[in-house]
Amino acid sequence: MSQFLSPPIVLLQNGTDTSQGKGQLISNVNACQVVGDIVRSTLGPRGMDKLIEDGRGKVTISNDGATIVKLLDIVHPAAKMLVDIAKSQDMEVGDGTTSVTVLACELMRNSKEFVEDGLHPRIIIKAYRKALDLAVSKIQELAVDIHGTSDEERHVLLRRCAATALNSKLISHNREFFAEMVVDAVCSLDADLDLTMIGIKKVQGGSVQDSFLVKGVAFKKTFSYAGFEQQPKKILNPKVILLNIELELKSEKENAEIRVNSPAEYQEVIDAEWNIIYSKLEKIVECGAQVVLSRLAIGDLATQYFADREIFCAGRVATEDLDRVARALGGSVQTTVSNVTPDVLGYCELFEEMQIGNERYNLFTGCPHAKTATVILRGGSEQFMEESERSLHDSIMIARRAIKHSTAVAGGGAIEMEISKFLRDRSKEIPGKEQLLISAYAKALEVIPRAICDNAGFDSTNALNRLRAKHASGGMWYGVDIQTGDICDTWESFVWEPAVVKINALSSATEACCLILSVDETIKAPASEQPGADGSMPRAPRGGGMPGMVAGAGRGVRRLPGRGGR
Repeated sequence: MSQFLSPPIVLLQNGTDTSQGKGQLISNVNACQVVGDIVRSTLGPRGMDKLIEDGRGKVTISNDGATIVKLLDIVHPAAKMLVDIAKSQDMEVGDGTTSVTVLACELMRNSKEFVEDGLHPRIIIKAYRKALDLAVSKIQELAVDIHGTSDEERHVLLRRCAATALNSKLISHNREFFAEMVVDAVCSLDADLDLTMIGIKKVQGGSVQDSFLVKGVAFKKTFSYAGFEQQPKKILNPKVILLNIELELKSEKENAEIRVNSPAEYQEVIDAEWNIIYSKLEKIVECGAQVVLSRLAIGDLATQYFADREIFCAGRVATEDLDRVARALGGSVQTTVSNVTPDVLGYCELFEEMQIGNERYNLFTGCPHAKTATVILRGGSEQFMEESERSLHDSIMIARRAIKHSTAVAGGGAIEMEISKFLRDRSKEIPGKEQLLISAYAKALEVIPRAICDNAGFDSTNALNRLRAKHASGGMWYGVDIQTGDICDTWESFVWEPAVVKINALSSATEACCLILSVDETIKAPASEQPGADGSMPRAPRGGGMPGMVAGAGRGVRRLPGRGGR
């Protein structure tokens, strides 16, 4: 009887919320499905956009999966995993963020009925990982090498991959225009394909067709003082010095104190300030620089001084722009102008200042040390240009991946249908419960062509039936024809995607699903209301006693209510 009389052992803090068992697992799956249903309507070339307003009143219009899930400010702990896999897909390959979220949610949806029937989650996880291995090996087997035999052929193949990434974006009507620009920008880089060497600058106004590519560094003209207009606006083969110092007269600090006994002594202080600034300017001129860029301010005195000597200067240049100029021109940022040697100067073929819309831009082209490119993006509204910038980023990432991993598969749901058919056929050879689970994994892959049809207003059931029949008869590259609502050979239609995009999407979606299925209990600790909840120690009261003691009562003595203690 003693085991029935023993008191329960409480290990968790009072107020801790715990949930476990089948119910909390299904609750986690349902929370993820809500997120999937939100982004599912954005998938495909005819996907809809989402308008999201944050707490500060900023409005974002986008159909990019990673952008949407980041702005949703999801608080459910399990659903936050979908945010992580979307970010991972965006950082790794750039495109497919909506696909990976939708696919992960569909895998959970198909596994939910097995959980409800009492199947252990570990059996589901084992079967899903086996299906993933089979799917990845099949994609690698089907992938087509698009490296090309010549530079021109390679350029065409890359342009098709870049255009496919732009199919579902806001600028899809101009995808050929921007695909050419993206491929030119990526091909102009060095072998390391550093993404930071491609800049995107937004200039409001004009048509989107007015956007253009600068094969060099371009940044917006900074704030300038009087005398700026007298400086040269075009210089051939300039020497460029990059600084991190101020070139202006500065007043003394607020707490500085200088005691003088006569006006002559005060004049000496003033002359010393002018001599310091003039000494810096003379040393810059002596080093032979024709363009002066500084991260800090260049005042009106220095601006006029340089203008009189046919030298261009710009102060308060953004750090990222100055770093790109330093890498492209081969210079290094200096914190002093003493002993400036020629090897710290940057060189390029042409510097010029150009009027773009209502803004002026400084352009450096013909950079010999590190190849770089800048896209000048035009548009009517700020939201449109921000979404266009995100679209170009995805396309640039796809082009980079296609160069590094030169294999591609057909898009439009073709590769998903082929893998689904392969897994269904393969599951018939596998005995036991895994057969049903691998078939469920295969069924989940069909969500991609189904969502493409639904978002375009087509009959998805009819399209999927025709795709299943076509793939069963050997048409492995048949997918959804977004123009007619029928099916077509998407490889012949040049709807190409790098194989690494599909492999990464399947891997991330499967791992997220398995991670959520492996959680058997959720424990949520309550927010502490104690003074030391932020991690700091509670402040002891006066008198040196411990917290909770009354000041002046002595160590360990607690004042009691009642007689003599009032």
